[in-house]
Amino acid sequence: MQELQTTVSTPSLFSDAQELLPFDGSAVLYPRFFDVDFAHGAFEELKTATPWEQPEMIMFGHKHAQAGLSTWFTDTGISYQYSGIVREARPMTPLLAKIGAMCTAHTGAQFNSVLVNLYRDGQDSVSWHSDNEAVNGKEPTIVSVSLGATRRFDLRHKETKEMVRADLEDGSLLVMSGLSQHCWVHQIAKTKTPVGPRINLTFRLVQA
Repeated sequence: MQELQTTVSTPSLFSDAQELLPFDGSAVLYPRFFDVDFAHGAFEELKTATPWEQPEMIMFGHKHAQAGLSTWFTDTGISYQYSGIVREARPMTPLLAKIGAMCTAHTGAQFNSVLVNLYRDGQDSVSWHSDNEAVNGKEPTIVSVSLGATRRFDLRHKETKEMVRADLEDGSLLVMSGLSQHCWVHQIAKTKTPVGPRINLTFRLVQA
């Protein structure tokens, strides 16, 4: 089937929320959710204070270092497993708990854990995947907070191959829910364009 494509560029400061997905789930982008000063302060604190890890992923029977740094935080003690990696839990920090509470206040969804990712430059990326692990629940609400440099975010429908692209800017919030993790995959692709570091927080509600 011919691949369709939709591109969404993040507009100005005063723009309303945008629904990115045409069907089979929801992905609502809030371009300027966090205050500029708060976003910058959070970025600096997370960059310097996070005990960054670079786990090895198993792909096609071989181990490869993850293309970026990340750390798993939750007070539940539940580990997170994906792509052959088991991420052991670190306790939530006051800053992460505060950001999670802000996301809960806006969305009404509860969160008890967060995967913190650092994309150091354009060569750090994450390949096509969906967050459909059983620990996340049947139709999870996952919110993605972007801090730092802008990176392009791609979504692709598993069956129709329709594509949606959006720019995730500093201080933006993306709320994915419904069938989004079952019917769509997403990625942050590598780019040759010079780009600074970006920190991404993906809050979710995990259950043992």
